[in-house]
Amino acid sequence: MLLHSTDPDPILRGGGPDGAGMLLSCEHAGTTIPRQLGNLGLAREDLLDHIGWDPGALEVTRALSEKLGATYVAQRYSRLVIDCNRPRNAPDLVPDRSDTRTVPGNAGLTDPDVTARWDEIHQPFHATLAAMVPGRSALVSVHSFTPHRRGDAAPRRVEIGILARDDNPLFRHLMQRLPELVDGPVDANTPYDIDDASDYTIPVHAEANGVPHALVEIRNDLIADASGVARICTALATALKEFTR
Repeated sequence: MLLHSTDPDPILRGGGPDGAGMLLSCEHAGTTIPRQLGNLGLAREDLLDHIGWDPGALEVTRALSEKLGATYVAQRYSRLVIDCNRPRNAPDLVPDRSDTRTVPGNAGLTDPDVTARWDEIHQPFHATLAAMVPGRSALVSVHSFTPHRRGDAAPRRVEIGILARDDNPLFRHLMQRLPELVDGPVDANTPYDIDDASDYTIPVHAEANGVPHALVEIRNDLIADASGVARICTALATALKEFTR
């Protein structure tokens, strides 16, 4: 067993009624570390940096939930414990290095070590999502990204990325409408794209079930305070309210 009785439940849920409307997910919402793992050998400043979670993503998810009356499901454990948007065989499912920083607590893990994290944190989150997807009008996965990774020579200029690989109707709607609502560039499949080797939520819960979807990536300096969260959420909520399948 990985999780102790004093460790919090991996899953945060809130928002509207089950079974209808849009469903929001936030895979990298928290920085919690199971008691058994200490601090993974990292300084607190590293755990609070983008390698440990998606700063601002939970605040955006909750604000969208309120504006849309939508249910959300979020993961409170750090992505350094296990990345809940990765498949089981992804090399960075449990990273021993992230953006130039070594993660001592993830070095030399055995398969049972990884399986415990998968069984107790990753899969309960996705079981919750799977139970809530049927009947939904859309699935929106909310993420943030850092303006400048230590390993990159140049900063990222994109502000919001809308990710999907199948040109589904929600993706098309957001790519058409969102640029009209935000003061800044909105790019398709940037700074990442959806891939079976590096993504889990969209392929498993949306694509496999024919559910309109988008993974939204927001540069985290834009949502570092309440006013930034409100600005981005107003634009996103407006566009999402207008969506009809």
